[in-house]
Amino acid sequence: MKLRLAAFGPLLGLALTWLLFATLAGSAFTSWGNFQLMLVQTAVVGVAAVGATWIIIGGGIDLSVGSAIALSGMVGAAVQRASGSPAVTIAATIAAGVGTGWLIGALVVGQLLRVALGLAAAALVGALASALSAAPWIAAVAALLAATAVWRATRRLERLLPLSPFIITLGLWGALRGLAKGLGHNQPIYFDHAPLLAGLMQSSWLVPPGVLVMVLVAGLAALLLRRTVFGRHATAMGHNRETARLSGVDVLAVERTIYVLAGACTGVAALLQLSFLSMGDPTTAQGHELKAIAAAVIGGASLSGGAGSIAGTLLGAFLMTVVDNGCTKLGFDNWVQEVVTGAIIVAAVAIDRARQVRR
Repeated sequence: MKLRLAAFGPLLGLALTWLLFATLAGSAFTSWGNFQLMLVQTAVVGVAAVGATWIIIGGGIDLSVGSAIALSGMVGAAVQRASGSPAVTIAATIAAGVGTGWLIGALVVGQLLRVALGLAAAALVGALASALSAAPWIAAVAALLAATAVWRATRRLERLLPLSPFIITLGLWGALRGLAKGLGHNQPIYFDHAPLLAGLMQSSWLVPPGVLVMVLVAGLAALLLRRTVFGRHATAMGHNRETARLSGVDVLAVERTIYVLAGACTGVAALLQLSFLSMGDPTTAQGHELKAIAAAVIGGASLSGGAGSIAGTLLGAFLMTVVDNGCTKLGFDNWVQEVVTGAIIVAAVAIDRARQVRR
């Protein structure tokens, strides 16, 4: 009975919250148009929360999600303005997210020296290419190749300094946001209208394609988590890292890969945000890291690692959207929504703690 309650708890909470606002706000809340709006609003946080769920299940944490979304979106906007190709923009945006995930993973497992050498090589080659008046994309490619070459050349270096995910992502929370602002010189990056990009989140379809993208990402993540050896290794590492290592799991490789997968989710979330805004905004997605973590915990993920549900995470993300939207329909000020969101986060942590005590 307890297991069933834990499984259906997020769904029950969502249903009760929905009924509360439907009763108080009426048709303004229950209309199909408003439901579509809530789905669109959930898509960005939902995709980011899928990546956060993987990290939490593996025993980690990521406080830089919002900043990474902003940076990846700025990269995508810059590429779209320069190339005019939505396909290239999509690839660049997701690649930027994967890059941030790879950076976090490398630092967490202790490859600080290799990362520093690679970044130094990239900065040097990029500056040299710019000084020679090379095109920006040529400078970027040259910098990436230089960093890759240095990384491969230093692969024999020992992992000397494993770092806490909390500290790493807290530092990148500010650093990535700063890079996003620097990329646009403290201004948004605008680009010509691109129907393919805009159509992800602004569509006449019954359900916008961006929502289907969220469902697809969640489905693939759930399948990978529950039906593959890698997923079982990630869960085992979250339960007990040392036991997993003694059982033959390469915990460093698994941990690094988890952050790369989460980075891919961040890139997809940034693409959806870029589509929704139709511009790159360095100030966007502030607070999304807390919403993603809260959605995962509401959905059943344990902050101590080793437990979580992708489906539950989506329900948690939609629950938070319902609360925000319902407060808006009732005419509450933004500060009320922020207080309620904070209360939800505290409640989610309390629920997680209660689950651990019962175990």
